[in-house]
Amino acid sequence: MKDRIGKPYEDLEFLLTCLKEVLEENGEAELAKQIPWINAESPSLDGFNGELIQLYSLCFQLLNTVEVNGAVQHRRKKENDQSVATVHGLWGEKLVQLKKEGFTGPQIVEKLKDIMVEPVLTAHPTEAKRTTVLEHNRSIYLLMLNRENQMYTRYEQELNRNDIKNMLDTLWRTGEIYIEKPEVEDELRNVMHYLNNVFLKVLPILDRRFEQAWKEAGFAPELIQNVNDRARISFGDWVGGDRDGHPFVTDEVTRSTLHKLRLNAMILIRDAILQLVKKLSYSCKFEEADKKLKKRINEIMAEFGSEAQLTFDRNKGEVFRQYLALLMLKLPVHVSSEHAIGLIEHPHSYFYSSELKDDLLILQEALVKFGAKNGAYQYVNEAIRIVDTFGFHLAKLDIRQNSSFYDKAIAQLMNAASMDGDRFITWSEEKRIVFLNSELQSNRPFTHPDVPLEKEADTATKCFSVIADQVNKYGPNGIGALIVSMTRNVSDLLSVYLLCREAGLTFQTEEGLVCKLPVVPLFETIEDLQNSPQIMQSYLDHPITRRSLEYQRKVNGWAKPKQMVMVGYSDSNKDGGILASQWSLYHAQNRLTEVGAYREINMVFFHGKGGSISRGAGPTNWFIKALPPSSLNGYMRLTEQGETIEQKYANKMNASYNLELLQAGTAAATIRDTRRDPKNYEYSKIFSWLAEESKQLYVDLLNHPHFITYFAEATPIDAIESSRIGSRPARRTGKRTLGDLRAIPWVFSWSQSRCNLTSWFGVGTTLERLKKERPKDFKTFKEGLKTDAFIRYVFTNIDTSLEATNEEIMEQYSTLVKDKEVRSSIFKILSTELKKTRAIFKELLEQEFEARRSNHYHSNLLRSEALKPLHKKQITLLKKWRDQKEKQPDSPETEYTLLSLLGSINAISSALRTTG
Repeated sequence: MKDRIGKPYEDLEFLLTCLKEVLEENGEAELAKQIPWINAESPSLDGFNGELIQLYSLCFQLLNTVEVNGAVQHRRKKENDQSVATVHGLWGEKLVQLKKEGFTGPQIVEKLKDIMVEPVLTAHPTEAKRTTVLEHNRSIYLLMLNRENQMYTRYEQELNRNDIKNMLDTLWRTGEIYIEKPEVEDELRNVMHYLNNVFLKVLPILDRRFEQAWKEAGFAPELIQNVNDRARISFGDWVGGDRDGHPFVTDEVTRSTLHKLRLNAMILIRDAILQLVKKLSYSCKFEEADKKLKKRINEIMAEFGSEAQLTFDRNKGEVFRQYLALLMLKLPVHVSSEHAIGLIEHPHSYFYSSELKDDLLILQEALVKFGAKNGAYQYVNEAIRIVDTFGFHLAKLDIRQNSSFYDKAIAQLMNAASMDGDRFITWSEEKRIVFLNSELQSNRPFTHPDVPLEKEADTATKCFSVIADQVNKYGPNGIGALIVSMTRNVSDLLSVYLLCREAGLTFQTEEGLVCKLPVVPLFETIEDLQNSPQIMQSYLDHPITRRSLEYQRKVNGWAKPKQMVMVGYSDSNKDGGILASQWSLYHAQNRLTEVGAYREINMVFFHGKGGSISRGAGPTNWFIKALPPSSLNGYMRLTEQGETIEQKYANKMNASYNLELLQAGTAAATIRDTRRDPKNYEYSKIFSWLAEESKQLYVDLLNHPHFITYFAEATPIDAIESSRIGSRPARRTGKRTLGDLRAIPWVFSWSQSRCNLTSWFGVGTTLERLKKERPKDFKTFKEGLKTDAFIRYVFTNIDTSLEATNEEIMEQYSTLVKDKEVRSSIFKILSTELKKTRAIFKELLEQEFEARRSNHYHSNLLRSEALKPLHKKQITLLKKWRDQKEKQPDSPETEYTLLSLLGSINAISSALRTTG
């Protein structure tokens, strides 16, 4: 194993040896003997207590840390020994490929200006580890990086080793799981960490790597010397704005979130300007400076009078510093004597980040004319990038709510206006449209602020009023979109315009009503994805939509209007299984792109992906390649949830790698799309057939009379629903139905029991039928697996999930099912389908997993050794806890068992590197 895994295994041995020493020094020598991998024997089940569960969880975290470091070091070595073009998916490879395909530097730059990637951080409850534990893991990672530094002496390395031991001791003594559910504020603090401490530091790394790749590809450096001629990046946030089934996200929470985001953006920007002040110490008198710079200085001096004069006089003979000091004066912040920073606005302060960016461009131009090109295109570019990326809002806050909630809100508003709103709920779609069209003729609200409203109407109008305050004061940049979950028809979207009207987010023009913010559908189920083109045709043809999109185009300076559509990977998978979900998503995006193109509207997609394969996860490079032609339009927006945020972005170099994959992949695919023929997908008939057949098998399983009982007893779903890993409830409305259960705990529970049925069930039988009933299509499809990006992406992901599925452990969990008939009938179905799927995959891929994906195989093998006792312990704890719940539901013993059980869930999710 050591020979196969290489350096990561050596690093793991080092860390585990350090941990062993820590435990021995703490007088826990017997526990130290139980550390997996470096000790010969596995612990007995009787001795596997809560302390040992925590130990195993910690060891899996250390394994994850060394594997991340191993991947980073491998990429570095590959680039150093060969070139930046050798790592798949990054700028080096993409630019070389584009050049080989005949694209020139100017042609690439022309498209780069329009490239935007936007990861959206969410607090979906899939991160089982506490924030404190994540921070300690980050510290260990950084200390491990110090071991790579050849400059350190052996004495310094010994000190570093001691620091690692101290950190391991701290981590060991820190409680791993949430004893109480985190609040929204706690989740926002975690998001802020990534925005303030990780992404800020990654921006210059991304730009420098792009510059290196551009130069190595042989393109002229002057083409990209201005940061505005490069791909852009922005960030989104759902914490504090996503209220779909989340009763704790109130209007005050949203108001507070927007304030904190703005304040933190100002702190970042103020620091960026301070850094420029330190760097631009060039000797240049005011009289010698560029005319445009002097003119701008005089304008600001006139605005602030004596205060500006005092500021200006501090750096005489250094006009660039003087200018920057004046720009800081215009920032709407106040620094107290204790150095605390707060927001404060005055008549001449910046309200929009674009104003500051314009002033920085004046500085850049002046520096170029002065002859300081390095300062202009290095230092000032870095500051402009920060302003461009974070603005005055840090991250765009999305507002998401369920369509049924909005239906109730509209009905209640109608009741408040004496319009018999109860009928609205029962009206047909046609009747609703007639009513909505009539209402959208004017900007008259249903009520006025003093009228008392029922729950949904009150909640919705208060939320929209907070958004209106933000937009009317600071513009729309701080708000991402108004997202409507479970969009089923056009009226679900038009209803949002009425709620916007109620809060002052619409205004009347000569042509009619206009909405300031984009209203975005979220198509989640397979049926909704299938219906989405018809819904969007009607929606885009509606007069208020056309006017609003044109208004938003002008505000943002776009060449063409844009309509965002969010597509959901989680619920479509829960609805119909992996093949039906993936095909429905692909087909819907293809058709929606055509709908937009016909109307000269750029359809841009927001990918609602989760952390598991069942919920859309997969290698970023291949995910982008597998998207339908012309569906990108230069824009990539996707959710980053739970443990994926930590896995991708916890450490600076890994964060840089994952963001570069997004930028480079989106840019290359968009540029290629200019020459690709958007013809019909050649495998569409085969994939459509596969999707329908597999969906039927999947749905038949879910409808089996014994299935729900089996799911409830053979997986830890009840323990997961009792966990404290997120502020959001596990069920949308609290009903005890499969339909009401969120996709996250659904996938999470199957993952814990090592069944993973959501990412493979139905595939084996479907492929068998294809081979038997349509042999030509089977042969065609098998060939497509080698060449077609979409087929390869989907089936590689299924392959990964199959490798993580363990039938022996599945069977152990099935013993939790009390009824023998329930147990045997469902397990037989699962086992049979699993065997079929593995057999047909072996035929399709023509190699064993070990030969095809050696690193993945041996990592899984290493983990499986330590996972077996954990699973056995979890099964024992589940039996004990369920028995205690029946007899003593509120006893301390029951709570203690639950905490041990939650510890096992945390440990197993650490080992599998996934939850839901």
